[in-house]
Amino acid sequence: MSLTSKVDNFEEEVVEEGAAMSILDLPELVLESILERLPPASLCSMAGVCSSLRSRCITDHFWEKHMKNKWGRIIGPVAYREWQWLIALRKDSSHLKQWIPKGLMRIFSIVRPSWWIKPKVDDCSKQSSLPRESIMSWFLALETGRFCFPAQVYNRENGHVGFMLSCYDAELCYDQRTDTFQARYPPHGRRAVAIENNVPWERLRAPPVDTSPHDLHISDCLNELRPGWWYGVVGHLASCDGNENYCRCHNSDTVVLEFNQYALGSRWRHTTIDRKEHREEGNEGDGFYGGIRKLGSDEEISTWKRLWPAEILE
Repeated sequence: MSLTSKVDNFEEEVVEEGAAMSILDLPELVLESILERLPPASLCSMAGVCSSLRSRCITDHFWEKHMKNKWGRIIGPVAYREWQWLIALRKDSSHLKQWIPKGLMRIFSIVRPSWWIKPKVDDCSKQSSLPRESIMSWFLALETGRFCFPAQVYNRENGHVGFMLSCYDAELCYDQRTDTFQARYPPHGRRAVAIENNVPWERLRAPPVDTSPHDLHISDCLNELRPGWWYGVVGHLASCDGNENYCRCHNSDTVVLEFNQYALGSRWRHTTIDRKEHREEGNEGDGFYGGIRKLGSDEEISTWKRLWPAEILE
């Protein structure tokens, strides 16, 4: 037998042995370790190989990490509740369609059409439907922009001067193509709904308090406030010279809020509130202020500093 024939025979034997092997023949811990290291797209592709791998790849165990790593910073309890509510609504949609008048159904479809449309997800879910309650289903709904969720946007409307160093509630939809978001800001007073496109990740955060944007957040920290950093600052009273050794501003019922991004003399520069009897104030033209939250982490403070405007605002 020639050397060439021996090589050919050897190669044929290797192919035959390899064809008999399957990834499912790997030990369970090894297979799980491989799946844990796959990015979302690869995990979806693996789920399309066979029913056995699919049952593994769609489990919450593998998707919790992906959800936390990509979406954890901007998805809060309010968004989670809306997702759970949407799941419940879809479960009952067949019953609702039977007794809700067609006209009302049409209104629902106009207000939020995604409620009545099954989410389009990647190829891994086309063979059979995903469990609606699964983290994978939620992840893919976010990725494809089929689920719009509440969050907050720093410096809305591309840094419009009237919104510098602010953080507004909005409904966000993800655009996978640009890796940015569309933000829909709710109407306020005479202002219509505003829409901003191409909002980057670094301008987003989950709502820090579980309060509707239409309700005043009741502050629980007014007794702790004293001169120091805030998104504005808690300033000193006119009767105080600012000397830390003699400052007694924190004992007063009046709290001075300063917004140093505005020029001296600007009507937006400072305001005063009553520590014990504070209520929402303002008007539809100039806006409202009300609930106050004391910043509690260096990360939040550094975010506001990073967004500080290059020039003093008038």
